[in-house]
Amino acid sequence: MSDIRIKKQLRELGRLTPEQYALAEKLPFALVLDDIRSANNVGSLFRTADCFALQHVYLCGITATPPHRDILKTALGATDTVGWSYHEDCAQLIGELAGGGAQVQCLEQTKQSTPLDAFSVGGTFPLVLVVGNEVKGVSQRVIDLSHGTIEIRQYGTKHSLNVAVSAGMAVWEISRQLRNA
Repeated sequence: MSDIRIKKQLRELGRLTPEQYALAEKLPFALVLDDIRSANNVGSLFRTADCFALQHVYLCGITATPPHRDILKTALGATDTVGWSYHEDCAQLIGELAGGGAQVQCLEQTKQSTPLDAFSVGGTFPLVLVVGNEVKGVSQRVIDLSHGTIEIRQYGTKHSLNVAVSAGMAVWEISRQLRNA
């Protein structure tokens, strides 16, 4: 078998220790979880935030918080490395973040949404990406307070992707742009 197909050992991945990660520079990028009902999705989003070195994860409304068992099961330690906070009212948080100079984008299908592949991060930072409830999406109240919406083009019969999947796609693209800026 060729060496190019042999899986890397953990020591070969060059990952940071939690202590090194705490000191490492983070992207000027945060996630807001608006009424996420599945603690497994929350844990997955924590792992995504750790993987791409995001500044913060804001948990809002009915979104479960650590140390919930299902969050810990899927986060695999990321709740210990990623900064997070809980806010009961997502719209109030978005108003504060936008008022403080953050660029707030919602991952949602709207009449004026920008396709993810056409979205450009621009120059206002930090950038905050709001992801919404698995059934209802991002609330209209939060959308109204944001600077814009980003949509992932879809070509099948379903009208949406799983929130952790869609957020992972958006975080990858936005972080790619930020790292190449």
